[in-house]
Amino acid sequence: MLAPLAALVGFEAERVASRAKSTAVTYGLMAAFGLVGIGFLVGAGYIALAAATSPLVASLIMGGVFILLALAVYLGSQIGEGRRKREAVERKHSNDTSAFVTTAALTALPALAKSPMMLRFGIPAAIVAFLLMRDRD
Repeated sequence: MLAPLAALVGFEAERVASRAKSTAVTYGLMAAFGLVGIGFLVGAGYIALAAATSPLVASLIMGGVFILLALAVYLGSQIGEGRRKREAVERKHSNDTSAFVTTAALTALPALAKSPMMLRFGIPAAIVAFLLMRDRD
Protein backbone atom coordinates (compact mmCIF):
# COMPACT_ATOMS: atom_id res chain seq x y z
CA MET A 1 0.00 0.00 0.00
CA LEU A 2 2.86 2.39 0.70
CA ALA A 3 4.59 1.75 -2.63
CA PRO A 4 1.79 3.22 -4.79
CA LEU A 5 1.50 6.16 -2.42
CA ALA A 6 5.25 6.79 -2.58
CA ALA A 7 5.15 6.56 -6.37
CA LEU A 8 2.29 9.06 -6.47
CA VAL A 9 4.20 11.47 -4.23
CA GLY A 10 7.31 11.01 -6.40
CA PHE A 11 5.37 11.82 -9.59
CA GLU A 12 3.76 14.82 -7.88
CA ALA A 13 7.13 16.14 -6.67
CA GLU A 14 8.59 15.69 -10.14
CA ARG A 15 5.67 17.59 -11.70
CA VAL A 16 6.01 20.43 -9.18
CA ALA A 17 9.76 20.67 -9.80
CA SER A 18 9.20 20.72 -13.56
CA ARG A 19 6.63 23.50 -13.26
CA ALA A 20 8.95 25.48 -10.98
CA LYS A 21 11.79 25.21 -13.50
CA SER A 22 9.62 26.32 -16.41
CA THR A 23 8.21 29.21 -14.35
CA ALA A 24 11.73 30.31 -13.36
CA VAL A 25 12.88 30.24 -16.98
CA THR A 26 9.81 32.21 -18.09
CA TYR A 27 10.27 34.88 -15.42
CA GLY A 28 14.01 35.06 -16.14
CA LEU A 29 13.37 35.69 -19.83
CA MET A 30 10.71 38.28 -19.01
CA ALA A 31 13.15 40.09 -16.71
CA ALA A 32 15.94 40.01 -19.31
CA PHE A 33 13.72 41.36 -22.09
CA GLY A 34 12.31 43.99 -19.73
CA LEU A 35 15.79 45.18 -18.78
CA VAL A 36 16.83 45.38 -22.44
CA GLY A 37 13.68 47.39 -23.20
CA ILE A 38 14.37 49.76 -20.31
CA GLY A 39 17.94 50.16 -21.57
CA PHE A 40 16.69 51.16 -25.01
CA LEU A 41 14.20 53.61 -23.47
CA VAL A 42 16.98 55.22 -21.42
CA GLY A 43 19.16 55.39 -24.53
CA ALA A 44 16.36 56.98 -26.53
CA GLY A 45 15.78 59.47 -23.72
CA TYR A 46 19.45 60.37 -23.76
CA ILE A 47 19.45 60.82 -27.54
CA ALA A 48 16.37 63.05 -27.36
CA LEU A 49 17.86 65.10 -24.53
CA ALA A 50 21.20 65.37 -26.34
CA ALA A 51 19.38 66.63 -29.46
CA ALA A 52 17.65 69.32 -27.36
CA THR A 53 20.80 70.28 -25.44
CA SER A 54 24.45 69.29 -25.76
CA PRO A 55 25.64 65.71 -25.14
CA LEU A 56 27.54 66.81 -22.02
CA VAL A 57 24.48 68.49 -20.49
CA ALA A 58 22.32 65.49 -21.41
CA SER A 59 24.79 63.15 -19.65
CA LEU A 60 24.82 65.34 -16.56
CA ILE A 61 21.01 65.52 -16.45
CA MET A 62 20.58 61.76 -16.95
CA GLY A 63 23.23 60.98 -14.31
CA GLY A 64 21.65 63.38 -11.83
CA VAL A 65 18.17 61.96 -12.40
CA PHE A 66 19.33 58.39 -11.84
CA ILE A 67 21.24 59.36 -8.69
CA LEU A 68 18.11 61.08 -7.36
CA LEU A 69 16.06 57.96 -8.16
CA ALA A 70 18.57 55.78 -6.30
CA LEU A 71 18.44 58.16 -3.33
CA ALA A 72 14.62 58.09 -3.33
CA VAL A 73 14.60 54.28 -3.34
CA TYR A 74 17.13 54.19 -0.50
CA LEU A 75 15.17 56.68 1.61
CA GLY A 76 11.94 54.78 0.95
CA SER A 77 13.53 51.52 2.08
CA GLN A 78 14.89 53.17 5.25
CA ILE A 79 11.47 54.61 6.09
CA GLY A 80 9.86 51.21 5.54
CA GLU A 81 12.49 49.48 7.68
CA GLY A 82 11.92 51.97 10.50
CA ARG A 83 8.18 51.36 10.34
CA ARG A 84 8.68 47.58 10.43
CA LYS A 85 10.98 47.84 13.46
CA ARG A 86 8.56 50.14 15.30
CA GLU A 87 5.64 47.77 14.62
CA ALA A 88 7.71 44.81 15.83
CA VAL A 89 8.56 46.63 19.07
CA GLU A 90 4.88 47.57 19.59
CA ARG A 91 3.80 43.98 18.91
CA LYS A 92 6.40 42.64 21.36
CA HIS A 93 5.32 45.15 24.01
CA SER A 94 1.67 44.18 23.53
CA ASN A 95 2.50 40.47 23.78
CA ASP A 96 4.61 41.04 26.90
CA THR A 97 1.85 43.07 28.54
CA SER A 98 -0.73 40.44 27.69
CA ALA A 99 1.48 37.68 29.09
CA PHE A 100 2.07 39.67 32.30
CA VAL A 101 -1.65 40.31 32.80
CA THR A 102 -2.48 36.66 32.15
CA THR A 103 0.20 35.46 34.56
CA ALA A 104 -0.96 37.88 37.24
CA ALA A 105 -4.57 36.79 36.81
CA LEU A 106 -3.71 33.10 36.98
CA THR A 107 -1.54 33.70 40.05
CA ALA A 108 -4.27 35.62 41.88
CA LEU A 109 -7.10 33.28 40.90
CA PRO A 110 -6.70 30.66 43.69
CA ALA A 111 -6.68 33.35 46.39
CA LEU A 112 -9.68 35.13 44.89
CA ALA A 113 -11.62 31.90 44.45
CA LYS A 114 -11.68 31.38 48.23
CA SER A 115 -13.68 34.57 48.78
CA PRO A 116 -17.48 34.21 48.26
CA MET A 117 -17.82 37.92 47.50
CA MET A 118 -15.25 37.65 44.73
CA LEU A 119 -17.03 34.67 43.25
CA ARG A 120 -20.24 36.67 43.14
CA PHE A 121 -18.83 39.94 41.72
CA GLY A 122 -15.37 39.07 40.45
CA ILE A 123 -16.32 36.59 37.75
CA PRO A 124 -18.79 38.93 35.98
CA ALA A 125 -16.29 41.79 36.29
CA ALA A 126 -13.55 39.60 34.80
CA ILE A 127 -15.80 38.64 31.89
CA VAL A 128 -16.64 42.30 31.23
CA ALA A 129 -12.95 43.27 31.44
CA PHE A 130 -12.04 40.48 29.03
CA LEU A 131 -14.67 41.61 26.53
CA LEU A 132 -13.52 45.22 26.75
CA MET A 133 -9.86 44.26 26.29
CA ARG A 134 -10.71 42.02 23.35
CA ASP A 135 -12.59 44.80 21.55
CA ARG A 136 -9.72 47.22 22.10
CA ASP A 137 -7.33 45.19 19.97
